[in-house]
Amino acid sequence: MAEQDIYVGDSAVFTAIGENEGVIERIQARRSLLVRPPVANIEQVVIVCSLREPPLPLHFLDRLLVLAESRRLLAAICVNKIDLPGENSLQQLDIYKKAGYSVIEASARTGHGISYLYRQLCNKISVFAGQSGTGKSSLINCLQKDVKQKTGSISAKRKVGRHTTRQVSLIPLACGGYVADTPGFSRIALTDIESSELDRCFPEFLPYLQNCRFNSCRHVDEPGCAVKDAVRQETIAPTRYINYLSFYKTIKEQERRKK
Repeated sequence: MAEQDIYVGDSAVFTAIGENEGVIERIQARRSLLVRPPVANIEQVVIVCSLREPPLPLHFLDRLLVLAESRRLLAAICVNKIDLPGENSLQQLDIYKKAGYSVIEASARTGHGISYLYRQLCNKISVFAGQSGTGKSSLINCLQKDVKQKTGSISAKRKVGRHTTRQVSLIPLACGGYVADTPGFSRIALTDIESSELDRCFPEFLPYLQNCRFNSCRHVDEPGCAVKDAVRQETIAPTRYINYLSFYKTIKEQERRKK
């Protein structure tokens, strides 16, 4: 086989040359590919977060959602650790429910919401993504009793997670489907997304795109913009629009550097 990057989740054709050995002949065409986290043929991204330990940066959450939308993947948000004091401020995530995302409240410690999360994963190939310390591995241990992923703790001083998952692993579920645990990360690049397509990565923008005065409206400083009108009326959350503008600026700068 010609030299090629191989990712967890790839389907391969191989020839067995021994009881526990084989040669990969070729990698089958991929339905999807994420570079970070590095995994192929995923259908759904479940973004695992918490509100306090570690705290949830909405800018980071929106980046992950944009990445999923740009790859035409299903996306859901799982808020772990709701048993912690102060985790009752879940109202800030109502904007994502209104945008059409599933928001699952869970606790790996108490078992709250685990059955709902399990149903969300059945018969799909999913990946857990998010910051270190949000409890991705702990949730997987709850979902599949015969799996024991290594878990860690939060730094008391910095209130951030320590890396415990070092590589991507694809874990089969008894209800059908697979879930990939991934190393936590705090930064993600918006590569391979065109500025002209960014607005379609925000589902709540879609009903307004045809109502802008200009077909080429990018919803930044153009007159007659239906998206900006919706932001003023708060039918689109201002925080989401602010992050859209930030991402748009970043992507435009990337495009200028490529010219």
